[in-house]
Amino acid sequence: MRKTVMSALLVLSLSVLSSGPAGAAHAISTPPVHGGTDAVLLRYAKDTWRSMDAMVVPATGLPADKVTGDLRTRAKVTSPTNIGTYLWSTLTARDLRLISGADATTRVGRVLTALERMERNTPTGQYYNWYDPATLAVITTWPDSGDVVRPFASSVDNGWLAGALMMVRTAVPRHAARADRLVNSMNFRAYYDPAARPDAGTGLLRGGFWPDPPIECNVESDYAGTGTTVYSTCHHYGAPAETRIGQYVGIALGQLPRESYFGPYRTFPDNGCDFGWQEQKPAGSWKTYLGVNVWEGTYGYRGMRFVPNWGGSMFEALMPDLVVPEAKWAPKSWGRNHPVFVRAQIEHGLQEARYGYWGFSPSNDPHGTYRIYGVDPLGMDEPGYTSDEEETRVDYGYEGCRPAQPEPASYGNGVVTPHASFLALPYARNAALANLAKLRAGFDAYGPGGFYDAIAVRSGAVSKWYLALDQGMVMGALGNVLANGNLHRYFAGSGVEHRLRPVMAIEEWDVR
Repeated sequence: MRKTVMSALLVLSLSVLSSGPAGAAHAISTPPVHGGTDAVLLRYAKDTWRSMDAMVVPATGLPADKVTGDLRTRAKVTSPTNIGTYLWSTLTARDLRLISGADATTRVGRVLTALERMERNTPTGQYYNWYDPATLAVITTWPDSGDVVRPFASSVDNGWLAGALMMVRTAVPRHAARADRLVNSMNFRAYYDPAARPDAGTGLLRGGFWPDPPIECNVESDYAGTGTTVYSTCHHYGAPAETRIGQYVGIALGQLPRESYFGPYRTFPDNGCDFGWQEQKPAGSWKTYLGVNVWEGTYGYRGMRFVPNWGGSMFEALMPDLVVPEAKWAPKSWGRNHPVFVRAQIEHGLQEARYGYWGFSPSNDPHGTYRIYGVDPLGMDEPGYTSDEEETRVDYGYEGCRPAQPEPASYGNGVVTPHASFLALPYARNAALANLAKLRAGFDAYGPGGFYDAIAVRSGAVSKWYLALDQGMVMGALGNVLANGNLHRYFAGSGVEHRLRPVMAIEEWDVR
């Protein structure tokens, strides 16, 4: 996540081996990776881990937000998301034998020590969005600009961190108790508004809260249930984007009602012009799950039917799938949707926009700023995220409410980010490998820490930065592919699968 917070970022049996007496590290034994495409992916993992390692600040063991392409200069801020992606990257590096079990245990222990010392909101136990990774202090002044930063607790950022801690308590026995104490001290009820969907009989998560009155729109509230006032965002997360991680974690920890899983709209319903602002008129029907009324709507794109996310980006669609085995636990909904969404991103890049490449997701802009990229027709928001720097948009209109606009005659300088291809690996392995190989051959897109963050494919400009968020997605995807779902297995432990999987399994989407 960047300075401006986006509101919208196991089948294998593993044996736990003790390397020695009390105080010794624990390691997870995995089969060696060998042959063909696995060797290519393992090389990507080795190089990507080098960038993650370069982000670590020696004084505290925490990762910085990003590092320059030469691996020499780190950012002076970090976030709960960055810390979470570093934790699961460390587990993956261990499982792929890029580092030893003892090294991984030491690294995880240092992160937990830092987390135990860092200032949090009391009594919710939620971490703030930005910290100095060298001193652990909450950021109140942005280092580069001097702008004032108001401490803010995000349901998404805390969700990613909590998800990683839930993995640690399964994957690193030596630190299981510490990780468990930390994650159970994080109260996700702090974000839950039970009255947000009175039409459906359930609630939604808010984006987050400030401990002190902000200048932004806010709602004075007591979501922690302790009599302590916080100032919550006016907006809720009402669409199934990457923001669903906070909901998954809250249900898995027993802090949120199971019914809340069905609160976010799959699409907004076809209800006259009330929701005529959305990207297109959905097709679907009403269904009831756990007593909650759900409009099971889908959008259409070039012969495909799918459930959109907010902006049409790959990380909104697939980052939660790194942590929660969505395709396995929800085979009739997410399991159907993910391959269609990947196919649609490929279709846009190769056929509609004719960039010759694909993979559109928020990333560092090649010209120096962090920007949101996606495929406009795949998002619920009508303005949507665009795939090029020129912000070429599509508006199919909404019958009876908003006229359609002519489709673009051409697209501009498309921006492709490699992490999107890695996220797509479980659903289009050969296409993802081919896209990555083509990016590496066609541009100066690969450095000492793996693929750089983004490439403008028509100008050839490359963003030569490594971001903890994006490299962490790469490492997570490679772990799940090469170590047979290691992150999924770790997250599922301690009763999580028992609480969450039955809720996810009952829903069915008409996607194809």
